[in-house]
Amino acid sequence: MSRFPFFNRSNTIHSEHSQKPYLPQSQQSLDRSGSLNRFYGSSEPAKTSIRGKMVKKLCTLFESSSKKAPESESQSESKARWDSCTTTTTTTTPFRLSGTEERIVVYLTSLRGVRRTFEDCNAVRMILKGFRVWVDERDVSMDIAYREELQRALGERHVSLPQVFVRGKYVGGAEVIKHLFETGELAKIILEGFPRLKPGFVCELCGDARFVPCENCSGSRKVFDEDEGSLKRCLECNENGLLRCPYCCS
Repeated sequence: MSRFPFFNRSNTIHSEHSQKPYLPQSQQSLDRSGSLNRFYGSSEPAKTSIRGKMVKKLCTLFESSSKKAPESESQSESKARWDSCTTTTTTTTPFRLSGTEERIVVYLTSLRGVRRTFEDCNAVRMILKGFRVWVDERDVSMDIAYREELQRALGERHVSLPQVFVRGKYVGGAEVIKHLFETGELAKIILEGFPRLKPGFVCELCGDARFVPCENCSGSRKVFDEDEGSLKRCLECNENGLLRCPYCCS
């Protein structure tokens, strides 16, 4: 007899397990299936529950697709509304620019102060340049008179850039020009009646800058008055000492 009761207890456990009779493999499998049936029940309800879950998932998928259908209809309606707005702006617009019935005019800026505005102006400029037609580019950052002219044409004090006029009629800004270009409507508007330029054409006088330095003051905006013996403001150039190119902007 051991002094420690723990060892005696372990011996009794091993003796109890060793006393169990040996069962064949077939009877063990039968006993296992019986135990599974006791704990989990039959396999039929499990299959039906899985099928029920799959059916519910499919139903939810079809219901979600049917709910998304009105959204696509609303998107098509908004697109149709957008198309109607663009066609009305190109045909019956209330804004007109007098004296430009035979040209394409674009008001833009070459300054990079506002990144979005500069990128929109550059994008519209490249789109129009791709048609190889002469475009009257009016940079409001080079001449403040252009900004005032655009404000009078649109009847607003705060106007966004760029703004495009074709044959004196207002077409729109960057978003409208991009949309018309993607749909092919812009080519129909621009290529009717405007002569095509040679590939790579650049103005020899201003280099497509549309401005040249003032010959009277050499861009200094000041001239010397011999009668009074003092400097005066040059009246021939703008606030930057520049003149419009007489060759490409006439």
